[in-house]
Amino acid sequence: MEQNGNTRRAFLGKMVTTGIVGATMLSTAASAKGRTATVTPMTNAQKDHLFFIYQEEKVARDVYITLGEMYPNENTFASIQLSEQRHIDSARGLCTKYGVSIVGVNESSVGNFVLPVLQELYDTCVAEGSASLLDALKVGELIEVTDIKDLEEASVGMPSDVVNVYNNLKEGSLSHLDAFRSAIARA
Repeated sequence: MEQNGNTRRAFLGKMVTTGIVGATMLSTAASAKGRTATVTPMTNAQKDHLFFIYQEEKVARDVYITLGEMYPNENTFASIQLSEQRHIDSARGLCTKYGVSIVGVNESSVGNFVLPVLQELYDTCVAEGSASLLDALKVGELIEVTDIKDLEEASVGMPSDVVNVYNNLKEGSLSHLDAFRSAIARA
């Protein structure tokens, strides 16, 4: 029982670390001015943060793919992983538009990440979720709570089109959060 408590604390610590990394990247982001027809230049810090969001969406999808394979009778993972792929597509589109290199990212390789902090987060989420179906659903809930927070923070100082995409991703994550909470209540 104590080991499970330590595992949970370690998992929560990794989730907090992920949010801190995102907040640190944001702290150096410059403010964008107004809406224009051309692409608003981004600082390197903003580009780094955009890449982080892109990879964070892949973490969610990949965790849901992996946990869905562990718990094939729980449809929540299967339905949300499809939505997470659309989130990845949206974030990838922003990376392309703003010249953010995604070299080295293999979207078809489940569980492999360029950013070490996100590799560790994936590994931790899968380990925590493998304990039981209820734990897996709680991992999904925590991923969505973290995504919502990171998207809100990531919007600060970004060009309006990025903010619009992030708001759409946040709406999707709110829906995912509701789905996981419903599944937790059923479990």
